Amino acid sequence: MFTGIITDVGKVSAIEKTGDTRFVIETVYDPAGIAMGASIACDGCCLTVVEKGVMNGRNWFAVEASAETLGCTTLGSWTVGQGINLERAMKVGDELGGHIVSGHVDGVGEIVAIREEGDSKRFTFKVPEELKKFIAPKGSVTLVGTSLTVNEVTGDVFGVNIIPHTQGVTTWGSAKVGDKINLEIDVLARYVARLTQED
Repeated sequence: MFTGIITDVGKVSAIEKTGDTRFVIETVYDPAGIAMGASIACDGCCLTVVEKGVMNGRNWFAVEASAETLGCTTLGSWTVGQGINLERAMKVGDELGGHIVSGHVDGVGEIVAIREEGDSKRFTFKVPEELKKFIAPKGSVTLVGTSLTVNEVTGDVFGVNIIPHTQGVTTWGSAKVGDKINLEIDVLARYVARLTQED
């Protein structure tokens, strides 16, 4: 489980396509503190560490993604040198600064507009039709691993404000219109929808 509070912007340093696709990611995380098999959310997608180390003074870890994962997330379009939002798995007793995030991407959305709003930026997103019912004003949503609060919703389009601090410590500072984004709906919204669903 995660909280949607990004703790590093890593960099994809290598992509190897064999049976599955292997990504090597540079990070500030100390490899000595990462257990083999640990879960790390990479742009909101929970991935398993399969190797780790230090090379040329740079910390790194490797993860693998199946064809299913590549097809259901933005991972299939990752490129070498790309920055990605990272978060280590939550420990019991950690402060829950965002909201409960599973790291299971529900769909891929798209940034359709960005505008300045005070010191912040207002981002507008379009989501897959089947997910729009889970997005609610003042509710939580996870976008590329970041816990954000929904401002307004109109059909399959919704907006959020991203403050300067968040832009500076995540990949949101370089985001642009047309970018695809991993989206995870709020787990509470998922269960409420299921409970109210007619058989």
